[in-house]
Amino acid sequence: MTDPARLVVGRVRGLHGLRGLVRIEILTDRPEARFAPGETLYVEGTTAPLTVATAGPVEDGPGWRVAFEEIPDRNAAEQLRDAYLEVAVEGEPGLGGGEVFWHEVIGAEVRGRDGRVLGRVADVYRAGEREVYVVRGGDVGDFDLAAVKGTVLEFAPERGEIVVDEAALDLEAPATAPEPAKRRRSRRWSRHGKGPAPGPEAQSAATIEENPADDVG
Repeated sequence: MTDPARLVVGRVRGLHGLRGLVRIEILTDRPEARFAPGETLYVEGTTAPLTVATAGPVEDGPGWRVAFEEIPDRNAAEQLRDAYLEVAVEGEPGLGGGEVFWHEVIGAEVRGRDGRVLGRVADVYRAGEREVYVVRGGDVGDFDLAAVKGTVLEFAPERGEIVVDEAALDLEAPATAPEPAKRRRSRRWSRHGKGPAPGPEAQSAATIEENPADDVG
């Protein structure tokens, strides 16, 4: 018997209060089911269960506040900061053609047409109904890559690579004198759970869209 697969459904973005509440960026279109009281989650890469005690959308901002039975106070919650949270799934529908889970894209190398390495995918978020990949570690600085055809020429996270039209991204050449890397856009939270959901399981919708002309912002 094989172990069930896991899906990333959220990421801990902060702490709230002294009783172990955490603020979670929702990475699923089914937060009411995934974070229902009694549901079991896991920190990515671990086997220790986290049992949802209470959960609900944040009234004055993005994300949800969640309490776990195993996290009694703020000190324990601190260990969850920035962690991805997963659920075990077994027998659920597979992905459609050309789709991958968001966590499978993280770590992929991003290269230009000529093979120049521009960085690696460090994070994924949704802007509207489009995925955006946060690329870091290259000599052009950090930048956000919208998942649209025309900009993304080859999307192969299963091989650990994404090929892009570097000219379409309008990336600046590295300065002669070293300067601190600058982000081209600020990090945005996913707004899942704060309005109509674009489709089942947001984290399974990492695909390349057709329209290369739309602006991410």
